[in-house]
Amino acid sequence: MLSEEIIRKAPKVELHEHLDGSVRPETVIELAMKKGMALPSYDPEELAKWFSKGSEEKSLSLYLQSFSITTALMQDKESLRRIAREEIEDLAEDGVVYAEIRFAPILHTKEGLSMDEVVTAVIEGMQEGRKKTGVEFGLILSAMRDQSPEISLRTAELAVAFSERGVVGFDLAGDESGNPAKKHIKAFEFIRAQNFNITIHAGEAFGLESIWQAIQICGAHRIGHGTRLTEDMTIKDGKIMKMGSLAHFVLDKRIPLEMCLTSNVGTGASKSYKDHPFPIFFRNHFRVFLSTDNRLMSGTSLSKEFMIASMEYGLDIRDMEKITLNAMKSAFIHHEKRLRLIYDVIKRRYAEIRDEYGLS
Repeated sequence: MLSEEIIRKAPKVELHEHLDGSVRPETVIELAMKKGMALPSYDPEELAKWFSKGSEEKSLSLYLQSFSITTALMQDKESLRRIAREEIEDLAEDGVVYAEIRFAPILHTKEGLSMDEVVTAVIEGMQEGRKKTGVEFGLILSAMRDQSPEISLRTAELAVAFSERGVVGFDLAGDESGNPAKKHIKAFEFIRAQNFNITIHAGEAFGLESIWQAIQICGAHRIGHGTRLTEDMTIKDGKIMKMGSLAHFVLDKRIPLEMCLTSNVGTGASKSYKDHPFPIFFRNHFRVFLSTDNRLMSGTSLSKEFMIASMEYGLDIRDMEKITLNAMKSAFIHHEKRLRLIYDVIKRRYAEIRDEYGLS
């Protein structure tokens, strides 16, 4: 089993984290007091426990309810910049060297900001964080499944418009049930015509049809979660005995699956860590990696996710490096930048850690 010290020191890559789900409890308290907003607690530790209560109790409604507080506090430029800057600072503290953070701009326009102003403020904050910490980032703009296709298209156009300023992809999030991705096909057609990047939440709360639609109809380059892909497999003793055409396609085309252990257990997408499909995918050579989803609501960090994987699935330092490389290879930045981070940062630091701790 990997030690906490090694996991913290090892370079990590985060590709699936929501900005409004990763706010510091201290920041929530300070911003809420400025707005005169009531909170369940004004003690940072108690408030953090409240935010993660939905995950601990496996209550999806409670889990989602807590986002109404964070988004309400992210309606002005100053707060958006601060939260984005602190996001990068917190990731750096956890040993993350590259991150792709996502959020839905439309959710932050309730007090008069335009979507352009929202995105600009977030990018400025992340740039401040990068200048301070050296952590490289990309921003992913999310559309919501339950909102109109017109808003999705506007979000897609905004993502491409900001592609030279730090936005690296377009995402579709929200409740899969009753909200098929194909409803937003115009947004995906626009993104694909612009040679841009797509990741879609799919196969978390709905089955194979959702994953198939995300890939074959909407053109997803990565899948957020994708836990239900096991429904296209026959599995025995942790080994895949047989796969259907969709699972084969995901494996053969190296379509990355963004795995979020604690989040999936907390929302009921997986019954437990033991039942989570991550080790099956990883041991059978799917391109998977670990992410946090929402650090605040899940009470986690990327280091904690690796520690859980180490304890539950027996990961060693070689596995951790492989998972990190899977993530970096799947990032939405240009090829030469990925190579620089892989060889100059990730591989170099892992070699140093193996030497320092005498790991073969």
